[in-house]
Amino acid sequence: MKKLLNVAVTAMTLLWSANTFAQTVQEPEFIGECMVLKSDNTTQLLQKHTTQMRSAMNAGMVLVGIGSVKSKLQIDGCCSATKLKVSDNIQFIIRSVDNNTDPMAIVKIFRFDSSKKYRRAEVSSENNWGTVKTNKLQYLNFSGKKYGNNSYLITLKDRVPGEYGITITNPNALDEKSTIVSTFSIQ
Repeated sequence: MKKLLNVAVTAMTLLWSANTFAQTVQEPEFIGECMVLKSDNTTQLLQKHTTQMRSAMNAGMVLVGIGSVKSKLQIDGCCSATKLKVSDNIQFIIRSVDNNTDPMAIVKIFRFDSSKKYRRAEVSSENNWGTVKTNKLQYLNFSGKKYGNNSYLITLKDRVPGEYGITITNPNALDEKSTIVSTFSIQ
């Protein structure tokens, strides 16, 4: 009986410790915010950017009228202030309206092409023959689970060096006014 009581007390202590540990990392303050969860259980809020839409024709379209037009998301600056390592277990805490929707439906993590002045990601393209391709972003695979009351814990499966962005859509809204992107880089 005494041995059983010791096991029960140990189990309760472990559960209390796990619950206390889980509550030490708070959810982001606002809907749409993303924090990277570091290995020491501290967090860093990712920098947010308002995107611009940029459309451009290729040279063939300009010169002879045959070619394509590409639309891209663009943000200023070459690179993100948040630098992560390929070897890290990269996890994010992302705040949403609630966490009842499958995170794959509302969280998008995608790669940017980077230059010295800006970062761009191709959203769509259209050519003379009427072919339109949309949703052309280069997505990273991730797994997600509920975290806290309104957030998700997102774990990256793909960890390739580059510049990346995260968008969160509101499944309850009919009209997203502008696209906000949280950025990070993997080195």
